[in-house]
Amino acid sequence: MAEITTLTEAVDGLVRDGDSVALEGFTHLIPFAAGHEILRQGRRDLELIRMTPDVLYDQMIGVGAARKLVFSYGGNPGVGSLHRFRDAVEHGWPHAVEIEEHSHAGMANRYVAGASGLPCALMRGYRGTDLEAHTQVETVACPFTGELLVAVPALAPDVSVIHAQEADRAGNVQLWGIPGVQKEAVLAARHSLVTVERIVDALEPRPGGVLIPGWAIDVVAEAPGGSQPSYALGLTQRDNDFYRRWDPIGRDRDTFAAWMDEHVLAPVRS
Repeated sequence: MAEITTLTEAVDGLVRDGDSVALEGFTHLIPFAAGHEILRQGRRDLELIRMTPDVLYDQMIGVGAARKLVFSYGGNPGVGSLHRFRDAVEHGWPHAVEIEEHSHAGMANRYVAGASGLPCALMRGYRGTDLEAHTQVETVACPFTGELLVAVPALAPDVSVIHAQEADRAGNVQLWGIPGVQKEAVLAARHSLVTVERIVDALEPRPGGVLIPGWAIDVVAEAPGGSQPSYALGLTQRDNDFYRRWDPIGRDRDTFAAWMDEHVLAPVRS
């Protein structure tokens, strides 16, 4: 059974400097609250893993928490570039960040392999693209047909973090809405943290709902609004204005640092 505790205690107990950490969620259920708590606790030298790095990872890179990014697409949804990400790659500010880029399908297959306890996954992607020569994949021949395929290495993060709509008091979690790789990320990880909008006495099945059993989760922490400015379908709304405002905030180093200090980092000193 998953332990139910506070977000502060959960991050303190699970995330260490130097860890590989996946904070997953596709368009919605992005675990902003957990990511911000990781920053407030001063974690550094992290290998950050995510299929679609967006504003949360821009923030984590910009404050110097990341040493490496394993990803498939980085951008501010509907707006444009992640300026802190670009600044780290192009100018080494606040320090250089190693990157390992994959396709969406490649990242999804890597999570599936990790969740299945396999060392790799086989797929038809990458071949014929420039990406094949610039990332961690290998060409293999199918032993049955001779077809040349690509093997992508399994992902097994030290810690996976996701946000969900609800959990019951035994630590079982339910999420619904746009499907992502949250379940696979949890099952692939050595340890896992799930933040939830609410804890209920019993989970009620929902159309398209994904259930993650408590035995697969280390810690559950109640965090209402924990995906904002992203959203939790059926419970909170996406803050589209914030994503537009982030572009000028993230573009300038001093403006970014001041915003992060006021809105994310300052509570640790209060």
